[in-house]
Amino acid sequence: MQKYVCEPCGYVYDPAEGDPDNGVEPGTAFEDIPEDWVCPVCGLDKSVFVPEE
Repeated sequence: MQKYVCEPCGYVYDPAEGDPDNGVEPGTAFEDIPEDWVCPVCGLDKSVFVPEE
């Protein structure tokens, strides 16, 4: 599964790890994360994330 990077802060969302502290289970594709989820580091929304090269 594709990893995504928060452009402003550099946080990498790894689907294999998810974001369990914020309700996203491991194995969750970025596209399947709820729209109200925000970056756990900087608090910005999904729109600032880009696919990792």
